[in-house]
Amino acid sequence: MSGIPEWASSGPLLYAFLLFVIFCRAQGTYWLGRAAAAGVLAGENADGLRGALARWFDGPVPRRGARMLEKWGLIIIPLCFLTVGVQTAVNAGAGLVRMKWRTYTLAMIPGCIVWAGLYALGLLALWLAAIGTIAGNPIAWLAMAGLFVVAGLTYYLRRRREQSKCPMNVRDGETVTVEDEVLVG
Repeated sequence: MSGIPEWASSGPLLYAFLLFVIFCRAQGTYWLGRAAAAGVLAGENADGLRGALARWFDGPVPRRGARMLEKWGLIIIPLCFLTVGVQTAVNAGAGLVRMKWRTYTLAMIPGCIVWAGLYALGLLALWLAAIGTIAGNPIAWLAMAGLFVVAGLTYYLRRRREQSKCPMNVRDGETVTVEDEVLVG
């Protein structure tokens, strides 16, 4: 690996560097979200960088992060560092909803610590290599497809069961569910 400094290959210095990188990235995304909430959105029709930032922060990714924060609360902040693609949404969403900086930072630190460890130890590379190996195996593809079918069917049946318990209409002060409606018919 030519061109890579010796300290970047492993050890505590690599971990410290990665911790610094993820801390700055997460804080930067949070503060950009705060800036968007504070007035960058007013520049939606502007040209250049301000307009591009306003359009991105008014887009689906930060809004999805804000919805995730509303649904899951603070626990989603450290957990988002275990995923690929959700970190930016959650961190920008925390800024968009103008979460207190101290609260956000305290919730973010454990996620940063774990993220830096995963990258420093190469666990993410190991995970991606395992997925790549599985992707090349037709039996693994069938097993994954089967898991998705089972998960989708479970979700569908659970949702259908929940909907059938929802009140459909009320007769003389009693709630009638879909199951009762079928029986009364």
